[in-house]
Amino acid sequence: MDHDFEDIEVKINAPQLLEESLRKKRKKCMVGTGAMCDPYMHVEMKLNHTRKCLEIIDRYGFGLSIQTKSNRILRDLDLLKSINEKSKCVVQMTLTTYDEELCKIIEPAVCTTKERFEVLTIMRDNGIPTVVWIDPMLPFINDTEENLRGILNYCIEAKVYGIICFGMGLTLRDGNREYFYKKLDEHFPGLKEKYHKKYGYSYEIRSDESKKFMHIFRSVCKEHGIVCNNDVIFNYMHTFEEKQIVQQLSLF
Repeated sequence: MDHDFEDIEVKINAPQLLEESLRKKRKKCMVGTGAMCDPYMHVEMKLNHTRKCLEIIDRYGFGLSIQTKSNRILRDLDLLKSINEKSKCVVQMTLTTYDEELCKIIEPAVCTTKERFEVLTIMRDNGIPTVVWIDPMLPFINDTEENLRGILNYCIEAKVYGIICFGMGLTLRDGNREYFYKKLDEHFPGLKEKYHKKYGYSYEIRSDESKKFMHIFRSVCKEHGIVCNNDVIFNYMHTFEEKQIVQQLSLF
């Protein structure tokens, strides 16, 4: 990109391209969105591109796997329900920080963890399966047992299908490492030096309590019937299921 990171480029013909693609497909499948760019940015409420795409997916009878950090997704609950009635709709939410005030610092431009949890419960009540991503866990910031158990309790109450976790920590690439360290200086003075001393310029940053936390994570998931095998969850989200809609015929 040749512009500031905070600016975006809108793919104004996305709905058109999607419809052309779905019309040509001989076999129905799951359509995924949100992995690289949140489909419910603020501007979506004006553009309605995501909603237009959901309408197309619903009309052609495809499945949906959608990932977001925003409760704006509730605007399209009617379409999510319709898609899920015909095939399968999986809503994915990222939960990282149980503490609401800390969440506002780490993720200032999105709704809080509690608000995302409320989305998960609404999906639960409407029979729409959900998947939670637990990442990143930032060493010395939110990598605590209290934080982990708080998030897991949310997942238990929301009856999520599965939780995706690639370990307790984060990754820092060239470019985002500098941005991350800049934000550490702004909100956690002195912590950048601690990161430099302990991790240097490592790509993978692991919490000192990673082994302990992963044990807690797997034990809680097993106890409450939550899938925590990443491969199984991805397979579930990628597998299209067409539901048989039974219509009762009147004899009169």
